[in-house]
Amino acid sequence: LAFIITGITGAQAQIGRENDVPDHTPMMNKTWEAIDKMAYKVTYSGSKKIYTPHYPAELKALENKIVEIPGYMVPLTAGRTHKTFMISVLPVAQCMFCGSNGIPPMVEVFVKGNAIKFQEEPIKLKGKMIFNKDPLKGNAEITIVDAVVIK
Repeated sequence: LAFIITGITGAQAQIGRENDVPDHTPMMNKTWEAIDKMAYKVTYSGSKKIYTPHYPAELKALENKIVEIPGYMVPLTAGRTHKTFMISVLPVAQCMFCGSNGIPPMVEVFVKGNAIKFQEEPIKLKGKMIFNKDPLKGNAEITIVDAVVIK
């Protein structure tokens, strides 16, 4: 009898946890859809593969433009506040490399002004989109500079 009660109690605890699971709704909008179209051109130097970012026309149209982008903060360093971080369509609590659809799109953010406090809830940013033609020399392929949090 104790085994049955323990099993029922455990099942109820598991059911209760379902309500605690964060909402993993993607933050996709037209900006993210354009970012998601970025691909890599693969060339060879001898036997070495070289990956070069390719920005399709829809994405290229956003270069050096002010964009609004909602998403989840993905810190690059430890700490409570950040001036530089990645932003993703999925929360950091969800494994970025799991699932059947590959790695979700992310861009690097450089905040204008004071650092912002890390939060698990989605934020919305406004800033200038810049492309990095040679990401192997530092920074992500796409960055948002002079970013500010908007409501």
